[in-house]
Amino acid sequence: MTAPTLPGRREPLLTRRRVPWGDIVFKLLLRLCLLVAVAFLVTLLVYVVYKGWSRLDPRLWENFPSIRRPERAGAKSALFGSLWVIGMTAVFCLPVGILGAIYLEEYADHRRWYNRLIELNIANLAAIPSIVYGILGLGIIARGFGFGTTILTASITLSLLVLPIVIIASREAIRAVPGEIRSASYGLGATKWQTIWRQVLPSAIPGMATGSILALSRAAGEAAPLLLLGGLTYVAYVPDGLLSGYTVLPIQIYGWISQSREAFHDLSSAAIVLLLVVIIAMNSIAIYVRNRSQKRW
Repeated sequence: MTAPTLPGRREPLLTRRRVPWGDIVFKLLLRLCLLVAVAFLVTLLVYVVYKGWSRLDPRLWENFPSIRRPERAGAKSALFGSLWVIGMTAVFCLPVGILGAIYLEEYADHRRWYNRLIELNIANLAAIPSIVYGILGLGIIARGFGFGTTILTASITLSLLVLPIVIIASREAIRAVPGEIRSASYGLGATKWQTIWRQVLPSAIPGMATGSILALSRAAGEAAPLLLLGGLTYVAYVPDGLLSGYTVLPIQIYGWISQSREAFHDLSSAAIVLLLVVIIAMNSIAIYVRNRSQKRW
C-alpha cells in the first residue's frame, strides 16, 4: 500500500526522514569516547583489585601502619583520618556554599559591580590547581593563624578547595526550580525567606546533594595540598580531635607505593580499593537523598 499524495505532486506525504551523515558520525564518536573511558576505568579497577586482593581482609582497617612488616600493616589511622578530614570539610564548606548560592541567586543584584566580581572569582577559583590551596593553607592557616599541621588546618584548606564547586552546583539546582513555585508562594502571602526555606530549598536538594558529594569526593582523593600541610605518611594512632595530627588514605597510599618492596605495593592497591569503597558509600548516600527528595514538575 503506497502513501497518499497531494494533487499535482509526486512525492508521498509519508516519507521517511533521512538522518544526516554528520549526526551518525558524531553519535558514533560519542559512543567511542564513552567506550574508551569505561574501558580504562574497568581496566584500572580490575588491576587494583587483582593486585590488592591478598590484603583485602580485616587487617587492612584494623591494624596500624608498619614500616618493617607489610604483612601486618594496615590503614586504620589513615581511614579514621580521612573520615575526620572529610567530615569536617563538609561541616565547613556545605553551609557556606549553600548560603552563598542562595545569596547570589535570590538576593544579589547582578547590576552591582561587586556581585559580578564575586561570580567571576568563584568561576576562577574552581580552576585553580589544588597545590596552590596547599600553599595558601600552609602560609595563612597553619602558620598565620597558628593552627599548625592539624585536622582543622586540613579541613579548612580542603573546604576552600571545593567551595566553588559547591556554590556553582547549588546555584544551578536553585535556578532549576520553576519560577511558578515562587510565584504561587508569594501569591499565598509567604515572605521571600519563607519561600526560599519551604519551597525552593526542598526542591533544590537533589541537585545540591549531587554537587556536594562530587565536591567531597574530590576532597577525599586529594593528597598534594595535605602533603604541604604536614600530612604524615606514618601515623600509629587514631585522631582524637581537630587539633590532632593525622594522615589520610591518599597520603598513606603514596607512602606505601614509594617503598621498594612488592608487599607494600600490594598493600597500596588494597588501600585504593578501601578508598573507593568509602567514596562509593558517600555517593550512595547522596543518591538516596536525591531520590527521596526529587520532585517532577
